[in-house]
Amino acid sequence: MGFIEKFQTLIIMGAVAIGLAVGQLPFAAEYAEYTIVPFLLLMLYGLFLTIPLRQLREAFKNIRFLGASTLINFIWTPLLAWGLGAVFLSDHPALWIGFIMLMVTPCTDWYLVFTSIAKGNVPLGASVLPINLILQVLLLPLYLLLFSGTIETISMATLIESVLLVLVVPFTLAHLTRFILRTRKEVLEHKVMPFFGRAQIVFLSLAIVAMFASQGSYLLNNMDMVYILIVPILIYFTMNYMLGSAVGSMLRFTYEDSVSLHLTIIARNSPVALAIAVTAFPDQPVIALALVIGPLIELPVLAVVSQLLLVTRRMKQKSVT
Repeated sequence: MGFIEKFQTLIIMGAVAIGLAVGQLPFAAEYAEYTIVPFLLLMLYGLFLTIPLRQLREAFKNIRFLGASTLINFIWTPLLAWGLGAVFLSDHPALWIGFIMLMVTPCTDWYLVFTSIAKGNVPLGASVLPINLILQVLLLPLYLLLFSGTIETISMATLIESVLLVLVVPFTLAHLTRFILRTRKEVLEHKVMPFFGRAQIVFLSLAIVAMFASQGSYLLNNMDMVYILIVPILIYFTMNYMLGSAVGSMLRFTYEDSVSLHLTIIARNSPVALAIAVTAFPDQPVIALALVIGPLIELPVLAVVSQLLLVTRRMKQKSVT
């Protein structure tokens, strides 16, 4: 894992490049979208496999963390997204809608991998996952109504399917594995868990390849949209990183808890938002395009943020000694 962690930024950027290249093949582009969710499920399965239920129960008791992340994700961030859109995207209403959809949907999968890479509190980060998932889908129509004058109904089936796929299935399988191997801890702790621990970044990279392969052609044909979106997206990441540092310091979070807060308020849920956009706005591909461009910028940023957090930890440790 030392090599992977050291070069994970390049690995992720390489996955994006490979995905864009593969997306130029008609057959691959057609079927790539069907592999995104399976790779994300494998990634989350590996993460949940390392988290005992007892740790998750303890994480739910951290009211300060739960309150801080929920207020930032569902009150501060929507207002920030609307404000940045008003400044930078007022001449591009479809991009503005896509930008809002991206920013008001907190990540429910790969942020846990980056939390793990940055040596954060993964159980604590996972504890807010179901709340983030349910609130984002329920509140998204309200945000669109308030901020863009657009309202689309999101079916309960979409919500149930999202919960089952990104939370219940990998969580259940992981703890079923723990139960089955309860009498063979040597196999679980020294073979199964280490394998999936090392493979998490691999599954994440494969999901990224599939995501960009599925939408690569449309993205490459509209590269001017990247330049329009990059400034507000980077401002968002910068402001929320600074806010995470300030709130973590104010609430006296440990380094591990502060990392979890940073990642849950920075990472966004582009796969779910993209699925909703495609079904809700089938005749406005520019909205979906914003949600494809988002991870193109977000994933390298998350990789950099995880390394930056590790650097700050080492600097603090040196100052103490």
